[in-house]
Amino acid sequence: MIPGGGQPDMQQLLQQAQKMQQDLAAAQQELAETPVEGSAGGGLVKATVTGAGELQSLVIDPKSVDPEDTETLADLVLAAVRDANSAAQQLQQSKLGPLAQGLGGMPGMPF
Repeated sequence: MIPGGGQPDMQQLLQQAQKMQQDLAAAQQELAETPVEGSAGGGLVKATVTGAGELQSLVIDPKSVDPEDTETLADLVLAAVRDANSAAQQLQQSKLGPLAQGLGGMPGMPF
């Protein structure tokens, strides 16, 4: 409700919406450029993803490579990537969550 029963200032509302859109785009760009690391097996396998969840690198300690047991290595790789993605989701929530609240929690937004 508008104090005094007046109409909302549409120009001001449009400016606020445009600023929020710019802030959201800047936050998404920052996420795309921010590396986040996850690991498994006590650091035997490390995965780096962007804050947006794109896998950037995978480092495997030679000690974890056993030609007779590739299943364990595959499990370590999956666990490291999942750990990195979980950290990326937390980063997304911290960066984009406040912006989504400012937009009134718009339906269909991934946060």
